[in-house]
Amino acid sequence: MPTVYPFAAIVAQDEMKLALLAAATDPGIGGVLVFGDRGTGKSTAVRALAALLPSMRVVAQCRYGCDPMAGDLLCGDCRERKKKGTLKTRSAPVPVVDLPLGATEDRVVGALDLERALAHGEKDFEPGLLARAHRGFLYIDEVNLLEDHLVDLLLDVAASGENVVEREGLSIRHPARFVLVGSGNPEEGELRPQLLDRFGLSVEVKTPTDIPTRIEVVRRRDDFERDPAAFAAKWDKEERRLRRRILSARDRLNAVSVPDSKLELAARLCLSLGTDGLRGELTLIRTARAVASLDGDRAVADVHLRKVAAPALRHRLRRNPLDDAGSTVRVERAVAELLGA
Repeated sequence: MPTVYPFAAIVAQDEMKLALLAAATDPGIGGVLVFGDRGTGKSTAVRALAALLPSMRVVAQCRYGCDPMAGDLLCGDCRERKKKGTLKTRSAPVPVVDLPLGATEDRVVGALDLERALAHGEKDFEPGLLARAHRGFLYIDEVNLLEDHLVDLLLDVAASGENVVEREGLSIRHPARFVLVGSGNPEEGELRPQLLDRFGLSVEVKTPTDIPTRIEVVRRRDDFERDPAAFAAKWDKEERRLRRRILSARDRLNAVSVPDSKLELAARLCLSLGTDGLRGELTLIRTARAVASLDGDRAVADVHLRKVAAPALRHRLRRNPLDDAGSTVRVERAVAELLGA
């Protein structure tokens, strides 16, 4: 198995790293959209995070990687195995599945296994990319160029957490819960508002402009490419520390409280920015709770809201023809008015 660049070794890009760590702590945040320049470590960070996470328990015989403790969320086959007492488990790495822009709908959702149908005359389902991504990450590079019919499909599955296939005489349902991660360059086209709103967090990454940071990025990447194993070994201690931090954050997540005063701050912030609906506030609070848990704090505080306000809200703002400022500046300005500079 090829060595993956260590997450802990990624230089700068703090907002992107924090957003990915928060999504790994609480997948319910709703995924991460990473927009910015090419060559800024977007795909590297996603794959590095998946490699950082501890392996998970899955049902050994399951084609969808069901969680043995999922109860009603198990697929039909696993529920039958559980009733019969034949359900066995195994350890598996957290999946990272790439969704290519040119993928067909059959490849994404799954379809009839033609080889088996022709050879044996049996109708059997061949799982698609959504099945492979269950309980892991579904990564879409250049997500703003994704075809509309695939966008609609992803919206349905992201909302329900279940993939439903009704075609070619097949009627299949299976769980499909994943952290959706998209990356792209805003110069190549905008994302459809419906899909944009489905991402919990939106992160902006930029090419470093200071010489020391650029030198360090190049140095580390060059060291990695010359000897990946040695480079990974050098960062192993930091990787294990990060892994323990994520596991601890997951364990105490539900114990982190959100005072009413912070709920009010979140509501005032969204009102002042004119965000539509309540998804912005819910994401803001969930992400602040995840960051508080990562920091080892027992309650959400102003510092956590300040850290996550921009990624949670910048992609939910309406265009204001009377304000030339970008969405990030507008969020930062609103945060400064409510929380102080």
